[in-house]
Amino acid sequence: MELTTLGRTGLRVSTMGLGCGGPSRLGLKIGATELEAENVVRSALALGINFIDTAEGYGTEEVVGRAIRGMNRDQVVLSTKAGVHWNDRRSTGDEMKDRVEASLRRLGTDHVEIFHLHGISSEEYEYARDELLPAIRDLQAQGKVRFIGITEAFGPDPGHEMLRTALKEPHWDVVMLGFNVLNQSARERVLAATMEQRIGTLCMFAVRRALSRPEVLREVFEDLVASKIIAPEDVDMADPLGFVVTEGGALSVTDAGYRFCRWEPGIDVVLSGTGNIAHLRENAASLERPALPPPVTARLRHLFAGVDGISGN
Repeated sequence: MELTTLGRTGLRVSTMGLGCGGPSRLGLKIGATELEAENVVRSALALGINFIDTAEGYGTEEVVGRAIRGMNRDQVVLSTKAGVHWNDRRSTGDEMKDRVEASLRRLGTDHVEIFHLHGISSEEYEYARDELLPAIRDLQAQGKVRFIGITEAFGPDPGHEMLRTALKEPHWDVVMLGFNVLNQSARERVLAATMEQRIGTLCMFAVRRALSRPEVLREVFEDLVASKIIAPEDVDMADPLGFVVTEGGALSVTDAGYRFCRWEPGIDVVLSGTGNIAHLRENAASLERPALPPPVTARLRHLFAGVDGISGN
């Protein structure tokens, strides 16, 4: 797996990251045992994936901690997260410190490379910055957090309003953003700023239901055509993205979706989550393949140029 530098952090990270949340949560949400989930993490590491992203709310920190136990800690880049809300209210800064310490215990480590404020909405941003960020900075001064990040809530905020505000300020070393074939609005709204400021970028939602289930993809296209966002003459409704295979040489729409994000300028790490080792290997293979042919990439950019209101999920 190819390595890249995660913005100004200087961390050398794999261009694919293992996401430990999502609908699968390493398989735990679909019936896998904790041992099977640990084996997914170990398989990712064996493939050369050194970036592991989890969170307080995913319930997978302990699994990750057991999977990396005994490894050289310098060989793994750990990313974890916690949101504003805790116990049905907003967390205080002191409580956030305790929450980070609890994450470290679950992960079995004395530090994480990146700690993010997680799924922050525009309405929560000022509170997160003013109340929670100073607490994380205190932990950073103690060496328990190396770099500080922030992640958006892409589902309810597909236009990136929160990140557009956050990127006007100098606080964030890393951001996690939603970007995929269907919604490329982060290109101008987020990635232009992260490249200028050398902020590390993690891509979530590269492939979600719409790019892995043909019936969902057709529904998305029907809505976009009905809304006059996409012109009907620009798309074959019977197979809306079939050209990525017939003209682009992709193995599938999913394969094309991962490759499109992998080669987008400004994206450092594409996150992929699964509870299935064969699926993990397929996704890793997609992210190691070359960029789609320029005419196909240009067509995808043109087709979805006006889309900013969907996430693909």
